[in-house]
Amino acid sequence: MSGLKKCMACICGMVLACQVYAQEENSFVHEQSDGYEWPTDKAVLENLEKWRDQKFGVLFHWGLYSVPGIVESWQICSEGWITRPGEYTYEGYKEWYWGLANVFNPTAFNPEQWADVMEDAGMKYMIFTTKHHDGFCMFDSRYTDFSIAKGPFAENPRRDVARYVFDAFREKDFMIGCYFSKPDWHCKWFWNPYYATPNRMQNYKREQHPDWWAKYQDFTKNQLTELMENYGRFDILWLDGGWITGEEVYLDDVLSKARAGRQQGLIAVDRTIKGKNENYQTPERSIPDRQINHPWESCITLSHSWAWAPGAKYKTSNEVVNILAEITAKGGCLLLGVGPTPEGIIQPEVEESLKGVGKWLRANGKAIYSTRTTPYYHEGNVWFTADKDGRTLYAIYALPENEVLPGTIQWTGNVPEGNMVLLGNGRKVGYKVVGEQVTVMLPKGLKNESVALQFTRKR
Repeated sequence: MSGLKKCMACICGMVLACQVYAQEENSFVHEQSDGYEWPTDKAVLENLEKWRDQKFGVLFHWGLYSVPGIVESWQICSEGWITRPGEYTYEGYKEWYWGLANVFNPTAFNPEQWADVMEDAGMKYMIFTTKHHDGFCMFDSRYTDFSIAKGPFAENPRRDVARYVFDAFREKDFMIGCYFSKPDWHCKWFWNPYYATPNRMQNYKREQHPDWWAKYQDFTKNQLTELMENYGRFDILWLDGGWITGEEVYLDDVLSKARAGRQQGLIAVDRTIKGKNENYQTPERSIPDRQINHPWESCITLSHSWAWAPGAKYKTSNEVVNILAEITAKGGCLLLGVGPTPEGIIQPEVEESLKGVGKWLRANGKAIYSTRTTPYYHEGNVWFTADKDGRTLYAIYALPENEVLPGTIQWTGNVPEGNMVLLGNGRKVGYKVVGEQVTVMLPKGLKNESVALQFTRKR
């Protein structure tokens, strides 16, 4: 049976995979590391400040898992929480999964469309998955043939996919991030075929096979180096797979060489590995319960999955706006997960959801972009942000889903003086202050969506 027929025969089973997708996706997420160490490199600190101004970015997961629309990589890991479709044995499933490399042929690949959609949504930075845990490279690596550039897409002039994605977003002046998985389950020096693969770790004892481990370390360092040297200017190196540390794959050497060359000021994100190479923290699928004043980012999916999945339900524009408001008020950035289709485009349903976010940000973006935290940052449905001067404040009323915008908004503290305006239309709004309690009277006829107010805080 051909690879394509095998893929299509499994689609029915993939329905089951989609049903358990949310369970699997939430069974392993990166928690926030405990503590933060500020960088000492001046150029890195400057780039971090620029990144903190951006507030809103996109994370693209796109790979073999996109072909049938299943959870990215994890179903080939043999851990107890994994659920797989169909009647496959474990080894049979892995063989089927690896075989997707023979049918992945995104002939409609259009990174310019991706960039247009994300720019219209108001996003300012991007992270692209060059390699997930399954080891399949979305770039033309000289160190493996397990790559988009070596399969059915090999004759396409854009077979070196990552290069064209990064360049499309550079044309839009996005900050550019490179996602890379430190674990590689396809590499024989990590999951060696001599042994079974019981979990996400390398499947052998390093002390028994130091040569295997050394070859894996060199392989990983070499791939990171080729990305940093051959794929243009990056702002962020975003490393996933926190059960392997950057130190174990010579990350210091990679960063030192990169920052001394074209990647000056490169932000390193060795996720969950507390220390000098976790330049910002990345709580996954969650928002911290408090305000945090060092660099951090919540990575959250637009649907239930990181990658494309058939029939997915997407967050509404208002939901995304409210998540962004909360994260911004707490001092972070939002990295929104979007999965391109197997053909290589952003589907209309995603575009429609993001279009409303962009429209809101074009009217109210002053309350989000380039803001910083203010000590009293939350009351009820209201989130507060501040200009860098500390006196110009913004109050964002995050309208709950399926509710109607109220006629008045109240909070205690952050007492205004002088005029207060609606950012959406520039109109002045009336308010009254009794002691520390502020009551804002919203004009009638406003669109039923979250609103942002600008005012000066009373001294």
